[in-house]
Amino acid sequence: MKAQAVTVVRVYLTEASGMLKSLLNYLHDESKVHGVTVFRGITGFGKSGRYHSSTLMDMSLDLPLVIEFFESPEQAAAIIEYLNTQVEPGHIVYWDAHMNAAGADGRGEDDSAR
Repeated sequence: MKAQAVTVVRVYLTEASGMLKSLLNYLHDESKVHGVTVFRGITGFGKSGRYHSSTLMDMSLDLPLVIEFFESPEQAAAIIEYLNTQVEPGHIVYWDAHMNAAGADGRGEDDSAR
């Protein structure tokens, strides 16, 4: 199996921050990221220590959000540089990873391995 080096990036927000749409527009329109997933948490807390929860009693519109994507290390570094100007310190996490890459047959295996 061939593998390609990537950087995985996660951005932690809350719904109330109002940043989701602008960050997604940047990732889609300007950075041309291949794919993004947004996770909506059911409960969470940050440095304030205040819980954000989706219980029936609370039905908060301030739930935790996580934007996640991966790109080549070079492209991810440029995106992270921009995100650092938009997001509070301590809300962006990233790490090196590997992605399974398509081989010559397009199915993830290199023909030379047969």
